[in-house]
Amino acid sequence: MTEVRRVISIVVENESSVLSRISGLFSGRGYNIETLTVAPIPGSKRSRVTIETRGDERTIVQITKQLNKLIPVYEVIEHSEMVEKEMVLVKFPLTESLADIEVLCEAYNGTIVNVGLDMCIGMVADEPSRVKHFIEAVGRYNPIEIVRGGVVAIER
Repeated sequence: MTEVRRVISIVVENESSVLSRISGLFSGRGYNIETLTVAPIPGSKRSRVTIETRGDERTIVQITKQLNKLIPVYEVIEHSEMVEKEMVLVKFPLTESLADIEVLCEAYNGTIVNVGLDMCIGMVADEPSRVKHFIEAVGRYNPIEIVRGGVVAIER
């Protein structure tokens, strides 16, 4: 079977131990979490957990079924029509061209967000595949550090 990339969005009660139960479900069955993002849902006592994972169709269906059985879970959204974004921060030495770095960031829906005495920090927020391409492209500017966030997604 062919392995596919999937983003699963889970609405849970915002309480302690929920994340450990979700990650325990994945690790207990040998599933991998590629990225994980958690944030409270405004105006409620719930949070949205967004997980990027990989597996064959049978595995994805099994993950979804198991997540639906967890007690603090209200809703599991595993949908191919999701709007996805991911953020990355990159620290560059100021020995590199600030104008070139800014143009590259802007090409990927980003900008320079901080400039210090000997470094600058660029930020990009785009689709995960484009963030991957951005990270590949910045290699020529000798990045000092790269911090990549997890995927956030919402159903269309």
